[in-house]
Amino acid sequence: MIFATPKSDDTDLMVIAEIERLRRDLARYVTHRPRRWAGHLRRVSFGRAVRGSNWIEGYRASLDDVLATIDGEEPRDTTEETRLALTGYRDAMTYVLSLAERRAAVDESLLKSLHYMMTKHDLRIEPGHYRGGPVWVQDENGDRVYEAPDAPLVPGLMDALMESISNTEPVPVMIRAAMAHLNLAMVHPFRDGNGRMARALQTLVLSAEGLTSPVFSSVEEYLGRNTDAYSAVLAEVGQGSWQPGNSARPWIRFMLRAHYHQAWTLQRRVSETEHLFDGLSQLLDRASLPPRAVGALADAARGRRLTRPVYIRLVEITDGEPISNLTASRDLRALVDAEVLEASGAGRGRTYAGSAELRDLWRHVRSSRPPKSRADPYVTLAQHSLPGV
Repeated sequence: MIFATPKSDDTDLMVIAEIERLRRDLARYVTHRPRRWAGHLRRVSFGRAVRGSNWIEGYRASLDDVLATIDGEEPRDTTEETRLALTGYRDAMTYVLSLAERRAAVDESLLKSLHYMMTKHDLRIEPGHYRGGPVWVQDENGDRVYEAPDAPLVPGLMDALMESISNTEPVPVMIRAAMAHLNLAMVHPFRDGNGRMARALQTLVLSAEGLTSPVFSSVEEYLGRNTDAYSAVLAEVGQGSWQPGNSARPWIRFMLRAHYHQAWTLQRRVSETEHLFDGLSQLLDRASLPPRAVGALADAARGRRLTRPVYIRLVEITDGEPISNLTASRDLRALVDAEVLEASGAGRGRTYAGSAELRDLWRHVRSSRPPKSRADPYVTLAQHSLPGV
């Protein structure tokens, strides 16, 4: 027996309908029309998701360092343990997102493979294998706040979890994904990495539905920003030990709120990213600089230091075409000569920072972006008529 999916009431269905509307609008705008900035937004969203999930586990890194890890660069200000954790999670989530196009079935073999990718840097936790002994969760004071079910129960519980994921009953995918997340977190099948695996599984279930762009459906960034609330609702449902008879309704409503707020966050980012790219494109045009530099300048405007390999990668993400080292060097030299970038260092250690003009443009874009939505959809949406009722 695992945690059962609570039946959705009219208010749940109304919130789900609004989230789906926001997601459809986002997908149409980002995917269905060619946008030079879409690849940039996708990359940053992926970076924020990787950062959020690892932040919860105590692997603290700046977004710049996470993006450096994603780009295959050395992060500037993280511990070796954090770097390895970020690299493992990057590899696992890159694979999860690649499965979206194939609608691959979710099974235990896939879960164990993802766990191995995430934790292979620490062989002590037996990457890719279920635990053979007890595990528990501790709070910051070292007190046990949750004890997982006994190890002999794990294989049967994981069989039940896999069956629930493949169940063909008409349950909204956001709820099925949330229940997969909850059950894996409560079973705690591995010696370590269970939280990251539960969040990855949620995105995996969303991806298996063939969503247009699952990276924009992840709520890992929201969970990383709201760790206390996330931990509190898990504690409310779990009640300290394996009790699958408890109601999962508080968890479902928490996760639907997470989807709602993350969708609004992405709507705001679409607006600011488009305005940033418009401003940068105008700057490049005025200075007769190569338009392909716009994606790299977007990073520089946000305060990230560039290197030549990073510049090459960002040009390919934005333009869709690779460039040579020679072309990249010429571009960077022209951008420095035009005082759009500022160079420091020499040789392989040479880096490029955004000029004051770039930083001012980013501040202007940020100051004019739409306000945040802090409303509780279960309160505000309930004031309107229920769809289909």
